[in-house]
Amino acid sequence: MLELTDGERDQLQRWAWRGKSSQALALRSRIVLACASGSDNKTVAAELGCAQATVGKWRARFVEHRLDGLTDEDRPGRPASITVEQVEDVVVATLESVPANATHWSRAKMAQRSGLSKSTIGRIWKTFELKPHRAEGFKLANDPLLVEKVYDVVGRYLNPPEAAVVLSVDELGRAGAR
Repeated sequence: MLELTDGERDQLQRWAWRGKSSQALALRSRIVLACASGSDNKTVAAELGCAQATVGKWRARFVEHRLDGLTDEDRPGRPASITVEQVEDVVVATLESVPANATHWSRAKMAQRSGLSKSTIGRIWKTFELKPHRAEGFKLANDPLLVEKVYDVVGRYLNPPEAAVVLSVDELGRAGAR
């Protein structure tokens, strides 16, 4: 029977049931937890809907390397040429800033700012589903009279003049009528 320390059991349970764990790590954690309960490979495979060979592999890896044995091994191929910090910088800058004299980031401007290629910027944005060219949210102006103007516009909608048609056109030219 596979034996776990309390710390290992706690970590495996977090990995197995946390929503942000990768599915592979969650399955491996459930395999080890089931093996630690005394079940054989065949029973664990049937319970978890995987192959006996899969259960055997992760049981053996855990016995040999403990928790470290459950992580993915390095894959062959060229190592990543950009760092996690560079990706984070691009994502944060895209979400929290705008370039000078522009309303949003373009791939070219972000590439110039970050030192990465335009295609790399495009891949990062695609991965994180960022579309800075598509403003979908409400943006506040820096106008000191904004509150008064909002009250005026909303007031016209809520209490229009007698027999009047109230129209509104936003900065993109779409019109709405009331």
